[in-house]
Amino acid sequence: MRQNWKKFAVVVTTSAMMLGLAGCSDAVKMIKDSDVSVNEQVTDREGEDVSIEMLDDSTVVGADTNDKLEDIEELIGENFYFEEDDEKKQEGIIRGYMDSLGDPYSVYYSAEEFADFMEDSEGEYVGIGVQVSQNIDTNVITVTKVFDGPAKEAGIYAEDVITEVNGEDISTQDIDSVVDKIKGEEGTEVTVTIYRASDGKEHEFTMPRRKVENPTVECEMLDNGIGYIAIHSFYDVTDDQFLEAVVNLEANGMEGLIVDLRDNGGGLLDVAVNMLDYMLPEGKIVYTEDKAGNVTSQYTSSADEQFDKPLVVMVNGYSASASEIFAGAIKDYGIGTIVGETTYGKGIVQRMFPLEDGSAIKLTIAKYFTPNGNDIHQVGIEPDVEVELDYDAYRESEGEDDNQLQAAIDCLMEKMGKSTDDTASSADITEE
Repeated sequence: MRQNWKKFAVVVTTSAMMLGLAGCSDAVKMIKDSDVSVNEQVTDREGEDVSIEMLDDSTVVGADTNDKLEDIEELIGENFYFEEDDEKKQEGIIRGYMDSLGDPYSVYYSAEEFADFMEDSEGEYVGIGVQVSQNIDTNVITVTKVFDGPAKEAGIYAEDVITEVNGEDISTQDIDSVVDKIKGEEGTEVTVTIYRASDGKEHEFTMPRRKVENPTVECEMLDNGIGYIAIHSFYDVTDDQFLEAVVNLEANGMEGLIVDLRDNGGGLLDVAVNMLDYMLPEGKIVYTEDKAGNVTSQYTSSADEQFDKPLVVMVNGYSASASEIFAGAIKDYGIGTIVGETTYGKGIVQRMFPLEDGSAIKLTIAKYFTPNGNDIHQVGIEPDVEVELDYDAYRESEGEDDNQLQAAIDCLMEKMGKSTDDTASSADITEE
């Protein structure tokens, strides 16, 4: 039986998408709860009185920090050459506060960014049609998948490294900021500069932003009764699309299944759990522990359903978070073979906390463990059959020559007790 949890509350993604500080004109206005705030009158540089609420005995902003901010504000007012944006300054304080946690997954979202995040989780957005991932050690942002849309039409490929957006160097920026720069109003243009390792050159592409559907599930019936399902993200619609794809493949004579989680950076925890509830026998799916080691949640599968056909799950270094929960559970139960490359290694869980003004913060709240108690954070899940993708052959053939997929087919054929001599390569994928 499928279980229903609130789908926006817990997110387990590789990338950061995106307390109480509020802005006022030409002065730093810091607000905690009204019962610990006091009002002061200060004079701005135009000589006008500005009402400002200062923190009294605050555990968030100390007196020394507050005094320093006032000094900085005065120096900016007297010396800064360019025009100030007070709203951005206040928001910068909040972002800096979150950055001080030292966790790339605990981030602040402005009201606009949070609205965009919720829109993206529904599988449609205005942009260029790429999926990206950021290396938390180097900050490098890499295109992991290109969907039908402006980027594909312009000639952007998977493995291209984004270096600039609209002429701005993004090498030190977080992935959320870069994504926000790429996305925008429908019909406007964006220029993206990429570095392509295959030719050692930078390439510049100017593209129109369009409404792009981010397909979360694609499926196809291959030869020899092999069903193939690619899962690109774990969004609100993914579990229903996945179950529908499995049912359709079974109706078309599927004898074995390949689930492709390559380049899938994760998504919603409960969606992955719903899918695993359909696949696994009765038992533990995943559990989480807080920083004190207390089990904060545990997800289990019922005895109602279990996938009992030969199964292969494909992963690579961009398979992360919810993808690792899926692959880890399949591996622990021994009901499928993992093929590909060691996964990303993100074994922590974030929760979104909406704030009153429409903004939100996302915080790492727990670490998750596979059914057998394995901690995969910064370790990843090793495949049972290790196969490195031949990117040159894959790109030159526009995806037709996929040695990892062929290895998965060979593995599944063996599990099905069939010869691999007549196995055909994958044809075009059709969306469910």
